[in-house]
Amino acid sequence: MTQTTNPNLSITASLKGEQLASGVMACMLKTENYVNSCGLEHNLLELIRYRVSLINGCAYCIDMHFKEALAAGETAQRMASLSIWREAPYYTDKERVVLHWAEALTNLPLASVGHEENRLVNATDALKQYFSNKQISELTLAVIQINAWNRLAKTFDFGVGSFKADQ
Repeated sequence: MTQTTNPNLSITASLKGEQLASGVMACMLKTENYVNSCGLEHNLLELIRYRVSLINGCAYCIDMHFKEALAAGETAQRMASLSIWREAPYYTDKERVVLHWAEALTNLPLASVGHEENRLVNATDALKQYFSNKQISELTLAVIQINAWNRLAKTFDFGVGSFKADQ
């Protein structure tokens, strides 16, 4: 459990994972199943999930998606370098476009600002080089989904380090 003397500095997970409403979990799992079965490449989904979790500082999801990616054949070097993907030479152009999209959607501005809107338009145009509109919708849902999981995991203590990846 995270503790702080100033409650505005950090979220304190005072609720346990089992206290999450079953209806919320059912909705999350239904969306998760859709994202997992929509046809997007599994390695891209894991890169999205890990990068967004790094941005959001979600320890449970960072642990989970690092293990999931390694179990699926991803390299430790690529996973460890995901926070510096722009400088690392071992991500494809397609992966870079997806990572840029995931960051842009995760770091939305609080107020609508012209250059931020242009950033999303430019990112969408880049995605169209590799993905159909349907796939862009599904990538967007994948980013939304991991952001939601991050917020739930940070609110309800899911037990950092307890996740076991299927081999």
